[in-house]
Parts: sequence; C-alpha cells; structure tokens
Amino acid sequence: MAKRCIIGIMVTNRVTNATELQKVFTELGCYIKTRLGLHEVNENVCSPNGLIILELYGGNKAYAEVENRLKEIPGLQVKKMVFTD
Repeated sequence: MAKRCIIGIMVTNRVTNATELQKVFTELGCYIKTRLGLHEVNENVCSPNGLIILELYGGNKAYAEVENRLKEIPGLQVKKMVFTD
C-alpha cells in the first residue's frame, strides 16, 4: 500500500526562522517532492507569518526525520498527515 505524507508548517516569524528553516529544507531536500509557501502580501503589508505545505518522498524514516528536524526550530507549528492509496 502506497503512502503520501503531507507536512504543514505554520511559521510565526518568517524573518527570524527563515535561515534555519531553509537550512533544513536544503539538507533534507531529496525528501521534499513538493513545497508550497503562502503568506499575506499586498501593497501595504508583507506578513511576518506564513504557511508552508510539503509533500514528502522516502517512506516512514524520511517522514519522521523531516518532521523531527522541523519541530526542533522554535516558532514553528508542525502537523503531519499520512494518506494511504
């Protein structure tokens, strides 16, 4: 049975957390199949908060490694969803 893992990350201070978050994305990039980043932006504001959605590749060990590394970064909320085909 195939599995699909989605990780949702709520970033509460993009300026403070971006460097460490990008470091994890780079180190574990072979496990990240899809990455989508969302934040509020218009002519008057660029929100310091954001939402990132990751679709992972690599099985349970890879999913756990990504989730655990992200949870080590202060200021992030990390949630995981696993779907089976």
